[in-house]
Amino acid sequence: MCIKPLLSSLHARNSLLNLGVLSIGFCFLMTTSIILHAQEEDPYEEQRRNLIENVLKPGGIKSKAVLDAIEKTPRHDFLPEELLDQAYLDAALPIGEAQTISSPYIVAVMTEVLQPKPTDKVLEIGTGSGYQAAVLSPLVKSVFTIEIVEELGKSTTKLLKDLGYKNIYPKIGDGFQGWKENAPFDKIIVTCSPDKVPTPLTEQLKEGGLMVIPVGPRYQQLLHVFRKKEGKLVSEYTRPTLFVPMTGTAESQRADKSDPANPKIYNGDFEAKAIDKFIPFWYYEFGAKLVTDAKALEGKQVVEFTSDKVGVASILLQCFPIDGRAVSEIRLSGATMLSKVKQGDTIDNQPKISIQFLDENRNQVALNWLGPYVGNRGWKKESRKFAVPPSSREAIIRIGLHGATGTVRFDDIAIEAIGSKKQIKSN
Repeated sequence: MCIKPLLSSLHARNSLLNLGVLSIGFCFLMTTSIILHAQEEDPYEEQRRNLIENVLKPGGIKSKAVLDAIEKTPRHDFLPEELLDQAYLDAALPIGEAQTISSPYIVAVMTEVLQPKPTDKVLEIGTGSGYQAAVLSPLVKSVFTIEIVEELGKSTTKLLKDLGYKNIYPKIGDGFQGWKENAPFDKIIVTCSPDKVPTPLTEQLKEGGLMVIPVGPRYQQLLHVFRKKEGKLVSEYTRPTLFVPMTGTAESQRADKSDPANPKIYNGDFEAKAIDKFIPFWYYEFGAKLVTDAKALEGKQVVEFTSDKVGVASILLQCFPIDGRAVSEIRLSGATMLSKVKQGDTIDNQPKISIQFLDENRNQVALNWLGPYVGNRGWKKESRKFAVPPSSREAIIRIGLHGATGTVRFDDIAIEAIGSKKQIKSN
């Protein structure tokens, strides 16, 4: 973890001053004031403002209180030092122990749908880096947060204390069991995914309270907002999402088992029926919408991205297991249609179909893509072979404008394992 040291105060040594050195002392004090002012400036302030304007607001976050909390929370303090330059990118990042810090957008979504109030006592399952708890801190009365990974829990507890958070109460333990001693809770937020809601959490939620939790198979989860009514959870909101799995008791009871030796993309033709206006099996959905296209190469529905502002987040993604010990090569394919597409601020700000390979700690080990695309043209399908690094355990497919302007449509996104090694057990 990167913990910023407290600024040490520089004091004028009045006892050393006399009439002969007043001018020197005055200069010293002025210089000290300038140094302190420079040290107190926040080098990430502009990046946080850009995050609000280019990602969170376009992504549909409307709560001023939530936007203010995100803007004032120093995400860089919750990251390893080597990742500081990525602190305000809208991306989940590895924090060690096979865990990640959630993207700012997902943190904002979960915080907003939780409907935090100043009187709320909140239980968080999955402390992780501490960032979600820190965002909640100014919005609620108290946050009780549980982390199952002991070393991560210890470092985050110290970090939150050093940063001065007074209403966050960390604990190391199995979040599946909740925190009975401090129940009931007005709200519960779960930042890791079980395949079903743990019974103890339902029991510890107040009647009428809200629980925000991603539930489902490892790579096809739905983010639910449940309200407790007459002792039972009633879903009020769902959207596709992806979180790290809830470990401990939840993982031992998990029914679904992924198959990293046979990777595949779900709903790559976008024909599946929308879930509350969200595209099934895909997540984030920045600027993405399903449209009907009679000229589409596969089916009738395609996904469209349109933007007239450079740098605005515009992306859709899907994650799946793939083991580089079993699969040596894959073929990535997809169809695109372009209209008035112009590159953004950098060559990276162009539409593409990318595949990012991650190792067991969710660090990037390779990044490949089809494209990038600019200009105008009708539908065209292409494919390319890519080697799978032996250390790969997961991969993420991303499609979108990626900060460019214009309109692009995607369809028939698929992968195929074409080079296999020894068989391995599914996990």
